Amino acid sequence: MAVTENDLRSLIRQIVVACAEVTADPNAIPIGISNHHIHLAQEDFDKLFPGQQMTKFKQLKQPGEFAAEQTCDVIGPRGSLEHVRVLGPCRSHSQVEIANSETFKLGVNAPLRLSGDLDGTPSVKLRTKDGEVTVQGVIVAKRHIHMSLEDAQRFGVKLGDTVTVEINSNGRRTIFDDVIARPRKDFTLEMHLDTDEASAANVQADTVAHIIPKVPSTF
Repeated sequence: MAVTENDLRSLIRQIVVACAEVTADPNAIPIGISNHHIHLAQEDFDKLFPGQQMTKFKQLKQPGEFAAEQTCDVIGPRGSLEHVRVLGPCRSHSQVEIANSETFKLGVNAPLRLSGDLDGTPSVKLRTKDGEVTVQGVIVAKRHIHMSLEDAQRFGVKLGDTVTVEINSNGRRTIFDDVIARPRKDFTLEMHLDTDEASAANVQADTVAHIIPKVPSTF
């Protein structure tokens, strides 16, 4: 996939913003609001978009990940969500991530899971004008923080640890417990909340999060 001038400009803007955030407060964690989206296995992508290549709509913050031009309708037992964005690149198993409030519209009992943990999850249909597939793998994503290994060392956490996070937005202070730490060598520091959580915390474009240090037990 060719890198365009707009891609380079977007990357430069992200680096400038990230540097400014680190300079102002090294412990500030940018917040990414995760709207409902779809990850597709190559086999399912080919059925839904025959003869197409996945094309980039927007680069995401995590390296190699992007929002695609392609969208699907998600069809549940009770209702549907239209024009849900596909995220790339393709994965080994298709997966649909929605907010808890959307489970009622679709009529599915989607569990709260980390991405990729799909055992026992409900199924929905994905439909485009060119095809339809049934996907077993609908979840409400657990809130989590992507971070580099250096960030993990600085925050004193390891993969799978749970942390408590404070968010101070305009007129609202919110504490989120059970936030999962997800360090990886190539990850960029970013907390992911779904649209329900971000709305409840009144998250704006410049809102950041802070991990609340654990107080050592005196016993």
